[in-house]
Amino acid sequence: QVQLQESGPGLVKPSQTLSLTCTVSGGSITTGSNLWSWIRQPPGKGLEWMGAIAYMGFTYYSPSLKSRTSISRDTSKNQFTLQLNSVTPEDTAVYYCARKTEGRYDYWGQGTQVTVSS
Repeated sequence: QVQLQESGPGLVKPSQTLSLTCTVSGGSITTGSNLWSWIRQPPGKGLEWMGAIAYMGFTYYSPSLKSRTSISRDTSKNQFTLQLNSVTPEDTAVYYCARKTEGRYDYWGQGTQVTVSS
């Protein structure tokens, strides 16, 4: 059973960098044809795909967030990380990490609330 767990600060000040880590257990982030993804849901809005890192290490980003987003991984810890720069209150959301396999998201983290406020 694959499990994903997000971790990181729940409160970030405007203009700072949001950094979240997803720890994966029960499966390796370097095997299989998987995309390890970050998705967020602002209050009262739908899910927004932010980007992903493939099992080979290639990264993909939403065009609307590409200039502010970086996704990396630590294979020794089986973790992948999201960094979102220059945050504003509009980046307040529940952030999820998830695995995409064969076109569908089959495993999700529980989500972590991040609030951007001074």
